[in-house]
Amino acid sequence: MSSDTDVSLSSYDEDQGSKLIQKAREAPFVPIGMAGFAAIVAYGLYKLKSRGNTKMSVHLIHMRVAAQGFVVGAMTLGLGYSMYQEFWAEPKP
Repeated sequence: MSSDTDVSLSSYDEDQGSKLIQKAREAPFVPIGMAGFAAIVAYGLYKLKSRGNTKMSVHLIHMRVAAQGFVVGAMTLGLGYSMYQEFWAEPKP
């Protein structure tokens, strides 16, 4: 391999991390949706032990619906936020 095509791992990690931070600043509701999804799944798995007479499949369906609802809500808020910034907010100088 030629030396000009070699990429150090530290620069690769910094580039990926900076890309993630930049994307999170552009669309702040995406990480919020991901965190909410993870929190709901973790809570559902925690409550799995004390579900009582509820069938496993019903519990998992309720958990899935709650997680999807949170993600869809976060996406909707993010879309509304970006539309507000684009169409109604005063442009920044």
